[in-house]
Amino acid sequence: MEAALIFIPFFALFFALLDFGLALFLQNTIQFAVRQGVRYAVTSQTMSGMGQDNSIRAVVNQYSFGFLNYVAPGPPTTTCAGTACITINYYHQDLSQSPSTLTLVTGKGSNAAGNVVQVTASGLTYSWMVPLLRSSTALTFSASSADIMEAQPNGPPTR
Repeated sequence: MEAALIFIPFFALFFALLDFGLALFLQNTIQFAVRQGVRYAVTSQTMSGMGQDNSIRAVVNQYSFGFLNYVAPGPPTTTCAGTACITINYYHQDLSQSPSTLTLVTGKGSNAAGNVVQVTASGLTYSWMVPLLRSSTALTFSASSADIMEAQPNGPPTR
């Protein structure tokens, strides 16, 4: 009888620690993957047969160790699925103003040297394993990273 009174709070605490730990691990893994995507982007590399944006998405997916598809399974859980949740934006940095401003640039040459590249994975969710003592609503999170594009001798690659 006494064991039953001890086991319930023990397992509730055990699974809560496991649940929060896994959620934190997933968020950190996606943040690491996005950071690696930006590091790949600033070097203006592309994979064979792919443009730069799709190459960046492939790198983020590779460094997410498959967890990107877990936290972004698609409708009805999330609004996007897998690499479709990754957005890549380029900004022109206007240093003539104080403070400097960033203007979104699109199209050919938007990934030119000196522009800022931002890779974001958004709309990601984690459904709690054991929603005991808290809401069963999924945890929603995103990860983002940015850096300045490096100059390339042949100019920027096609996006």
